[in-house]
Amino acid sequence: VLFLAYFAMQVIYARRKYRISPPETTGHPEFERIFRAQANCSEYFPIFISLLWVAGIFFHQGLTAACGLLYLYTRLKYFQGYSVAAQGRLAPLYASTCLLWLLVGLALAGLLAHFLQP
Repeated sequence: VLFLAYFAMQVIYARRKYRISPPETTGHPEFERIFRAQANCSEYFPIFISLLWVAGIFFHQGLTAACGLLYLYTRLKYFQGYSVAAQGRLAPLYASTCLLWLLVGLALAGLLAHFLQP
């Protein structure tokens, strides 16, 4: 939640800096990148939280927590990279996507083990 609050505050600061009043979402290219980065991170947050919760309960809390921290770090790097240039988002985007797929795998493995045990 702190990450989402940080991203939202960056949009507010960019609105003030470039004088873009709500509900406008276009204007200066730097504002648009910051706005898009915040929106993208917010869109993936429910998926991340759901996978983190299921993998943590049914697979392993420690490994899941490590994946969650890495995911948050890659999303921070994604936000920072996207704020500077659109190309700056790609490497952290790929890393965060791999971590989400890893969490999907952990969640599925945990669920299968839980429900298929005799």
